Amino acid sequence: MSDLRDAARRDDDENNARAAAVAAADPLGPADRYGDLFVAVQSARVFADSKTFVDCAPLGDPDDIVAAWQDRKARPGFDLAGFVRAHFRAEHPPASHYVSDPEQTLVAHIDGLWDVLTRQPREHPGRSSLLPLPNPYVVPGGRFGEMYYWDSYFTMLGLAASGRHDLLRDMADNFAYLIDTYGHVPNGNRSYYLSRSQPPVFALMVELFERDGVRDALRYLPRLRREYDFWMQGSADLRRGEAGGHCVRMDDGALLNRYWDARDIPREEAWAEDVATAARQHARPAAVVYRELRAAAASGWDFSSRWCEEGGGLETTRTTTIVPVDLNAFLHKLEVQVARLSADGGDEAAAADFRRRARARARAVERWLWNPAAGTYLDYDLLHDRPRVAPCAAAAAPLYVGLATPGQAHGTAAALAAQLLQQGGLATTGIASGEQWDRPNGWAPLQWLAIVGCARYGLQALADDIRERWLATVGSLYRREGKLVEKYALQHAPDGARGGDGGEYPLQDGFGWTNGVTRRLLHAVPRHPACRVRAARRN
Repeated sequence: MSDLRDAARRDDDENNARAAAVAAADPLGPADRYGDLFVAVQSARVFADSKTFVDCAPLGDPDDIVAAWQDRKARPGFDLAGFVRAHFRAEHPPASHYVSDPEQTLVAHIDGLWDVLTRQPREHPGRSSLLPLPNPYVVPGGRFGEMYYWDSYFTMLGLAASGRHDLLRDMADNFAYLIDTYGHVPNGNRSYYLSRSQPPVFALMVELFERDGVRDALRYLPRLRREYDFWMQGSADLRRGEAGGHCVRMDDGALLNRYWDARDIPREEAWAEDVATAARQHARPAAVVYRELRAAAASGWDFSSRWCEEGGGLETTRTTTIVPVDLNAFLHKLEVQVARLSADGGDEAAAADFRRRARARARAVERWLWNPAAGTYLDYDLLHDRPRVAPCAAAAAPLYVGLATPGQAHGTAAALAAQLLQQGGLATTGIASGEQWDRPNGWAPLQWLAIVGCARYGLQALADDIRERWLATVGSLYRREGKLVEKYALQHAPDGARGGDGGEYPLQDGFGWTNGVTRRLLHAVPRHPACRVRAARRN
């Protein structure tokens, strides 16, 4: 045990030294750093995408840029766009010499993309919003040039299938570094993401590292404990029926969790969009709307009818009044992991404590999130004191982590098949709202949770059915267009599958978690026809 601790300590020291050598991020987020210059740039839509400006690197000292802005902004003929071009450099993906073979197989295409999607610490620009990391990391692609929390778990599945244990080790230590440095894993490694996290899947990552022989899980126990403290902060002070931060004390005294963001201003990376959303309603202060939109972003489901008033649009988002099935399933997994690793490390008192916590959460999930009448898991609506009505694919999460009873697993699987199974895979929800985490779109992480969750309970026919539909979708679009994308429309056009749509930005190519889940699925069935799918040669 002491040898393991010594090795982990040496690795941590090396990671800290490497991170210290990387160009430092601006300690302030763009909105706080640039003040009314930031507001002016985003209001004027100097860049079509609100994310572009917050990812820019300043070409001089930020304080000097702000001073120059204050001096010049009122002058006749002042050119805001020209000022921005003179003082900031828009960041673009690093140059890559990778050229995709238009006739290579789907598996070869994914394997060849890992290096294209990998970013190096030395590429970090100084004084920007990009948080330094000690090791290389894989990004989703497109407009997403930073590492994202829950995306990375699904990407890692594919890295393991591709035999890229070098990147898995690097990613493992990057997430440990983030927890050590900030006390939690931010939504992504940008300063403007520090006020929120994403679905807590570090426990799942640690399990993957251990199973694939990448890292011993015990070295990450202190980080798992610290992440747990982040999610449970303030819980001891809550009375029945109260919520605070990420925690909710239910009416029976049970403790569950919700998504939360510590700030109540527009998301800096979507400033114009959030201001426009808040302006469409007058029932709540804008700050409340901003907090709810931020909490929805923390869920990873940004955005969805799942978080809205039933029948309402995006402006009715009220994420913090909803107790989510998937979040509490992932936190149950975290509690189980901490209990197991504490026992492995000889701390039986901590192991007993976390076994108790896991049992208490399991009872609370059954009491509040399992719905016998519907025969499936449903989020709980605190505002209306009842389960949410609309089903969603998050119901697969308790199966994935092994929290469901056999009866609950069978009921949930039947509900998913009856209500959400589409031509191209498992739908996100049954509602067509125009938001990207709703019908008609399907997403790789939700397919994976459902496929593995069903298989875990012996429901292999449904697991195989979802897998076949999803691989047919991904393969169809790859055959026609030679790429993988962020999300897919689950009803195919006459000439095959199409990428999904909806939401606040265009469909992105790449794409980290689609690559990861698809590669992992094909690794499990190496003779699957999709392994041999080739992109059509285009003139």
